[in-house]
Amino acid sequence: SRDLLSHWGVDYWRVVVVDECHRLAADRFDSFVTRIRPHYLVGLTATPERADAKPILSYFDARPDGAPAIELRLWHALDLQLLTPFEYYGCDDDTDFSDVPWSQPGEIAKLSDIVTGNDVRARLVVNEWTRLAGDPRKSKALAFCVNVAHARFMTNAFLKAGIPALCVVGETELEERRSAPERLRKGEVSVLVTCDLYNEGVDLPTVDTLLLLRPTQSPVLFQQQIGRGLRLAEGKESCLVLDFVGRFREGFRFDRLFGSITGLVKRELQHAVENGFSTLPPGCYIHLQSQTREQVLRSLRAAINQNWRRLKAELISYSALIGNVNVSMSSFVREQGVELTDMYRSREPSGWTALMRDAQLETSVPHAEDGYFGSRFRSLLHLDDPLHLEFISHVAKMKMLPQGQGAEARLRLLMLAYQIDGRNSQIGTASSFLERLHSSPSLTSELGELAAILLSRSTLQFVPVADLEDTPLCLHASYEIREILTAVGYYTEERRTPVLAGVLALPKRKQELLFVTLDKSEGFHAATSYHDYAISRELFHWQSQNSARPDKGAGKRYVDSRANGWKFSLFVRQRKGLPYQACGPVTISSWQGSQPISITWQLQTQLPSKLFQAYSVIRGA
Repeated sequence: SRDLLSHWGVDYWRVVVVDECHRLAADRFDSFVTRIRPHYLVGLTATPERADAKPILSYFDARPDGAPAIELRLWHALDLQLLTPFEYYGCDDDTDFSDVPWSQPGEIAKLSDIVTGNDVRARLVVNEWTRLAGDPRKSKALAFCVNVAHARFMTNAFLKAGIPALCVVGETELEERRSAPERLRKGEVSVLVTCDLYNEGVDLPTVDTLLLLRPTQSPVLFQQQIGRGLRLAEGKESCLVLDFVGRFREGFRFDRLFGSITGLVKRELQHAVENGFSTLPPGCYIHLQSQTREQVLRSLRAAINQNWRRLKAELISYSALIGNVNVSMSSFVREQGVELTDMYRSREPSGWTALMRDAQLETSVPHAEDGYFGSRFRSLLHLDDPLHLEFISHVAKMKMLPQGQGAEARLRLLMLAYQIDGRNSQIGTASSFLERLHSSPSLTSELGELAAILLSRSTLQFVPVADLEDTPLCLHASYEIREILTAVGYYTEERRTPVLAGVLALPKRKQELLFVTLDKSEGFHAATSYHDYAISRELFHWQSQNSARPDKGAGKRYVDSRANGWKFSLFVRQRKGLPYQACGPVTISSWQGSQPISITWQLQTQLPSKLFQAYSVIRGA
């Protein structure tokens, strides 16, 4: 508006910082940012995903993997206690929103028709707020409404219920708008009722209650509204979030909404809704009332069963939208909110190359093993070891191991080979696997892109596992058992014998690996359901196999380990089908009993808080 570029020139500034940079794809900002020529263009945003799916990373000199330079998501900020924890309640609401045209013209008008003047819903809001907060008059709340008419209606509803309320919308006098946050802070009003005004760009740290009265299918809007209550403030312990969840038609994407505030993918969300949100950051809580819970579960199950045809249609539309047939996997996954598990299925067709071929965006000649490798890349989705992912990116670019490449590189390559080739009958050299992989250029390109996406999501720094420093394993990283057995030398190029027990003794190393599955409800008889859990971040309770006795064999090895020189390393997974986390060396702290023996292990390195929550006895409570 000040026409700075015409006055100063496009190359005047060395550094340009754009706040709320998710707005760049809008016409006015696009014109500005495509003209300016600083040495460095930096963008800041809490919500990089746009509702219209227009990409924003293309404006920046992003890393080669297409990821931003730094990413700190909401759940990571909560973990680091940079934000106030939230208590979210999904409240049952019988309002029928099944005819709302989400993200289409007419959405706001239809929503307003449904909620403005709806006295039944207004009473529900007041009653639930009173039930869950005690006295609403002691709150410092924001109520997000559909439009001005709805905001005025709800303000009157609160006032009639004896709750001091103030309607603050774009039409409100400027001075009243400016003074409203201070009046809320002082307690002169208990709730500011608004629409499209406090979603972004404001700082209201004293807000301790959010009323989500405007249903939305937009994860950006959903996260922005919840974010308004998460600022830290003296004396503020948590933020109460009341979301009034009406009745929606089939296809409503709860996975995108809840994923935006938890970081959980669809299958993880389904497990959390069914069994409790046990892996949320400290102090956070999510409770869904019965009707809401069942509706969310139906939505998640439908989203998980999303078929290949729908995914192909999304890719074709996205490619047309950005006007570029050379769309990258990272941009498609990021901008469209696609989960890798949707694309990498347990059956063919599976994977990025197969999806591009089906969408007629990949024209190279198919290779005989394209289908096999495409489906087997699914076995890499758990990886978060930064060095191993960097190595896989390197593997995707090289057709053979360079001369002088060390033993670690060969071992990492064999780890990758045996993880992708899941059949125990498949043995061979690392070099022969590399040759097979590079027989298809499109697949090696896909592998490199996949590794880059996984690396951009990893929050780990590489720390070698103590007592296993001669292996490529990273402390607290995720691995499947094939990768672990290869890393410790149990699997070799000549031998690949499966391990069926929950322990593996390596006599030459005088070391035993303890493989713990916490939830043994699937595939285990009650007689072999051991009791394993984290007591604290330093102590882990473990029960041996039922045959173990303290006076002989493995049991004696455990109880005498302070003197006999044996070392033990702990690998834990929450349930069958999930990867193990490398928890590092443990030493015996105490033991009791026989057949089985109950042992308390002392961990050399504390469990991160997220793993402790997942492994503790109160998980799922």
